[in-house]
Amino acid sequence: MAKEYWTITEVMETFQVDERLIEDLEREEIICSSCPEGNNIKHFSALEMDKVRLAKILMEDMDVNLPGVEVILRMRQSMIQMRKQFDAILEDMALQINKVFGNK
Repeated sequence: MAKEYWTITEVMETFQVDERLIEDLEREEIICSSCPEGNNIKHFSALEMDKVRLAKILMEDMDVNLPGVEVILRMRQSMIQMRKQFDAILEDMALQINKVFGNK
């Protein structure tokens, strides 16, 4: 079974980043940690882990600054949402076409 949440230490070890980068990403609201009920240790979801991975690549390999990372990741999320909407429209169109032409 895949892990649902990771601690900040696990994030730092997985991506070989320091705590300051994680804090910078949180302060800029690029990533958002959660604290499970009854626990005040920060945890990060798979989505947040992916954002850390992408932020690291953008910053280290492409020399993008923190505000640039924020813009790129927000644009990426918008594109993913648009793709989901487009897929839903295509699926609906396929169903409608099948209703009209499938019975003949």
